[in-house]
Amino acid sequence: MTTFTASDVPSLTGRTFVVTGANSGIGRAAARVLAAKGARVVLAVRDPGKGAAAAATMTGEVEVRQLDLADLASVREFADDLTEPVDVLINNAGVMVPPLTRTADGFELQFGTNHLGHFALTNLLLPRIRRRVVTVSSNGHRSGEIDFGDLNWERRAYRPMAAYAQSKLANLLFTSELQRRLTQAGSPVIATAAHPGLAATNLMRPEGRPLARLAEKVMTPFAQSDDAGALPTLFAAVRDVPGDSYAGPGGLLQGRGAPELVGRSAKARDTAVARRLWDVSAELTQ
Repeated sequence: MTTFTASDVPSLTGRTFVVTGANSGIGRAAARVLAAKGARVVLAVRDPGKGAAAAATMTGEVEVRQLDLADLASVREFADDLTEPVDVLINNAGVMVPPLTRTADGFELQFGTNHLGHFALTNLLLPRIRRRVVTVSSNGHRSGEIDFGDLNWERRAYRPMAAYAQSKLANLLFTSELQRRLTQAGSPVIATAAHPGLAATNLMRPEGRPLARLAEKVMTPFAQSDDAGALPTLFAAVRDVPGDSYAGPGGLLQGRGAPELVGRSAKARDTAVARRLWDVSAELTQ
C-alpha cells in the first residue's frame, strides 16, 4: 500500500509555490508544509487579514497577496503584480453549496470561483510557471454534468449540489485539456489534479446554509482532518507523477487514507467536452 506523509515532502528550498485559498482548510495545511520544507509560499487569499492570521501559524518564507477568484479584475491584478517565476501553482480555493449567488462578472458563484477564476489565473500565470499546476477537484465530480446551454444557472432551477458537482467536473476537464495543450507545445510543465476525500474543512461548515448543515451532519463523523485532506494535494504537487494524473485518498470510496493516484468518472475523461469547455471558458474570461 502507498504511504505518503508530510515528512515525505522533499526540501523545496529555492522554489516558489502559489496556493489559492490558503487562509484555511487544506490550502492552509498544504501551505504550512510547503513553507516548512523551505519553499517560498504565496498565500493568494480573498481576505488579507485572514491570510495574515494563517501566515502567522507558519514557519518559513510566506507572503500574503489579495486574490478574489470571484472577480476577474482581481485575478488580472494579482497576475500582473506577480511578476516573478512560479514553480507550482495550486488551484485550491473553492466554495461549496451556497445559495444562488453571482460573481462580480455575473457567473454562478461555484462555477465562477471554482473553475473560471482558476482557469483565468492559470492562463495568466502560465508563461511564468516552471513546473506544475495542481487543481483541487472533488469526488463530487462524479455526479457532475457540464450543461453548455446553462453553465451559469440562468434558466434552470438552481440546485446547489449539482452546481458544485459541475464545477468540480470542470476542474478535471480543465486539467486534462491543459495537459494536452502543454504536451502539444512541448512544455516541461505538467498539469495534475487532486481531491481531499472527506475533509472537515470550512467548505463543510454550515454558516446558516441548510444543505451545508445537512452535509456537515452526515459527513463529519467520517471526515479526516485538514492535514490529512491536504496530503493528496501535496502528493500531486511534489511526487514524480504523470501529467493529467489525479491523486486522492486510497481508502474506502476514496474518503480517507494515504494518497495515491486514483481514477475519475468517464465524464471527466471526455476529451471533446474538455476542449469545448476550454473554448467556452476562454470566451467567458477574456
